[in-house]
Amino acid sequence: MHFIVKVFPEIIIKSPPVRKRFIKQLRDNLRRLLQPLSEDIQVKRDWEKVEVQAPGADERLTRQVADVLARTPGIDAFALVQAYPLGDLDDILAKTRAHWAEALAGKTFCVRVKRSGKHDFSSTDIERYVGGGLLQQTQAAGVKLRDPDITVRLEVKRQWLFVLENLRRGLGGYPLGAQNDGVLSLVSGGFDSIVASYLTMKRGMRTHFCFFSLGGHAHEMAVKEVSYYLWQKYGASHNVQFVTVPFEGVVAEILEKVDNAYMGVILKRMMLRAASRVAEELDLKALVTGESVAQVSSQTIPNLNAIDRATDTLVLRPLIAMDKRDIIQLSRDIGTETYSANVPEYCGVISVRPTTNAKLHRVESEEARFDFTVLERALEDRAQTPIHHLVDAGETELDVAVEPQVGEGDVVIDIRHPDEAGLKPLALTGDQLLEIPFFRLNGQFGKLDPQRRYLLYCEKGVMSQLHAAHLMDAGHRNIGVYRPE
Repeated sequence: MHFIVKVFPEIIIKSPPVRKRFIKQLRDNLRRLLQPLSEDIQVKRDWEKVEVQAPGADERLTRQVADVLARTPGIDAFALVQAYPLGDLDDILAKTRAHWAEALAGKTFCVRVKRSGKHDFSSTDIERYVGGGLLQQTQAAGVKLRDPDITVRLEVKRQWLFVLENLRRGLGGYPLGAQNDGVLSLVSGGFDSIVASYLTMKRGMRTHFCFFSLGGHAHEMAVKEVSYYLWQKYGASHNVQFVTVPFEGVVAEILEKVDNAYMGVILKRMMLRAASRVAEELDLKALVTGESVAQVSSQTIPNLNAIDRATDTLVLRPLIAMDKRDIIQLSRDIGTETYSANVPEYCGVISVRPTTNAKLHRVESEEARFDFTVLERALEDRAQTPIHHLVDAGETELDVAVEPQVGEGDVVIDIRHPDEAGLKPLALTGDQLLEIPFFRLNGQFGKLDPQRRYLLYCEKGVMSQLHAAHLMDAGHRNIGVYRPE
């Protein structure tokens, strides 16, 4: 197995020291992410790309590596390649034909070559010779230099020929950790805050999560679940914190002391104040929110201006000019739509006629009646946990049995996304295994045989324990977690 990984083009145009640092960061991130798959995987970098190799890798490992490459920030494109010692033009044609003859049948194509080193031929010479040979020696429909059905890509580097197969697009963006300072994202679990968090991760920012609990265990569990999923899929190369701030008391104080029209604006100001304190203690230089101009009453320009005056910390709003349908589409693309759509809603304050034109002097007048010791208590009572230890740190209120083996009569429910389950299928017999994705579990679990015990499975064990705890909260006791040794 040999992949060539092309870095995001914006990295290439950086100054030499920055370019070197970014590519090194991408290499280091890939090493962390790929090492659990196989200790034989090697990740190397040069001036413009990264190479991933594992001699003797089987098809399953190759697919797993490709999955990691497809969701790692900083990668523009990647391709599985076959490497050969460089021969003459006839040899290059023969090697290329062996890989592409079948795929070219009935298709238009062109040949694109990238060459470095000293040779007796140019890149154009190879393109013409190989293109003409493939046209004559395969069932291709013809050569088409613009918008062909297939682009045959070759690279010649010194004395090696690389035949590229299956070029795939990556996420783009910058390698996670490329920005020296992290950020704190205010997450509610909905479409907006999760997509905003994804965008900062994609831009190379180590993104921590801050959740303001307004009441309801189910809501908190759902937010932890989608945050964990997002981190595991796009940011697992770096550890981050999940911070929960209990805000029920703050909401109660607002409901009692603040004019109805200003409740929403002042709640957002209190959240920014609290998040700024958390960010300062974590040495994070910016906050992230999912706000978009005029999407709701608190997100008009005057209201956002009034909200921002509550803190000196930089507030990033990646979605500020995005439409809701575009946000939901991006949520769908990154795999969080179903999570966010099923997050229980909890409205802390509901204004009958919320202001859309908040005046700062009026905001300050309303806040003068607020008892800020309530906000201090909320900050003192906050919980902070490394996101990969949410369950290990005792985040579930009920004791969920964790089993290393499937007992007689037990049934394992694989709750992973179908794509993930297909990459790493469980080796269990048909009567021992059900595949019910997490987004259908709550609706289908009640229809299962209550006399049998069901063990939930996911790769890391975190989401399965969160779901098991949620089902136990709902009254089900025939539930556990499967964690094979």
